[in-house]
Amino acid sequence: MDLKPRLLDPSRQVLLYGTTPPRHGTPEDQVAAAAQKLSARIAGLPLDGVVVYDIQDEAGRTHQPRPFPFVRTVDPRDYAKRLRAPTIVYKALGTLDERGWREWLAESEGAHPLVSVVGRPTSGVRYALPLSRAIRIAAERFTVGGVVIAERHTDERSESARLLAKSVEGCGYFISQTVYHAPPTQALLRDYLRDCRGAGVEPRRVVLTFSPCGRDKTLGFLRWLGVNVPAEAERAIFGAANPISRSIELCRDNLRRILEQPYADKLPLGVNVESVSINRDEIDASVDLFHTLREVLEAR
Repeated sequence: MDLKPRLLDPSRQVLLYGTTPPRHGTPEDQVAAAAQKLSARIAGLPLDGVVVYDIQDEAGRTHQPRPFPFVRTVDPRDYAKRLRAPTIVYKALGTLDERGWREWLAESEGAHPLVSVVGRPTSGVRYALPLSRAIRIAAERFTVGGVVIAERHTDERSESARLLAKSVEGCGYFISQTVYHAPPTQALLRDYLRDCRGAGVEPRRVVLTFSPCGRDKTLGFLRWLGVNVPAEAERAIFGAANPISRSIELCRDNLRRILEQPYADKLPLGVNVESVSINRDEIDASVDLFHTLREVLEAR
């Protein structure tokens, strides 16, 4: 099963599952057990690949206190090797300069052909290695992805223009931040298609991420990450007898709303399901969410 051709072929459907590696310093046997447990959980899912995230301290992005303390994780590349599935490895640039970036890429070549490059959480700061330069360098030897955040698409700052620029720099696909409010994503995808047509380029695949949520702390963490969770969605989730099931219904409805727009047949889209929680019920719910969203895609 080769993930690259599926990602780059606009006629094919893409279904992904996102995971975060265990925390740094976890004993080897526990890391191995976590990978085995994850592999068993997703073994029966008709997914095309696994997204392995790279976590960075995003304290500079917001003045809001972080709901959970920042803890480094096992190297996503090492964890990805343990999973019995094609993988997309995230890499946060952090303070890397060009030399360090080239060294990281050289270490990863061959084993990890699909790399998603994550910029810095703090804007307006001059870094030794600009994100645009990092993408261009990586695209020389890798299939490179980028991050898309619909909430950044405003009259003052066009996320659509950023996607177009990143595709010129070498991004072959994009994976979104978690979606809990359809209108920003609808506006972004509409404008992205318009801008691609205006520039005479083919749009890249946009994989939309969804996550179950059944606890106040989980919701708080999503919001801290910058996810737009409207107050009415919060009331619907926590006013339900089964909050996790209600969150799955909301994710299903949001995907339907996104796909019912005129752009949907012109853009190569996809779905990524993740769990940002360490709680067993929310992790298990990610599998239910995967099946639910897959049914929505297949009903198109």
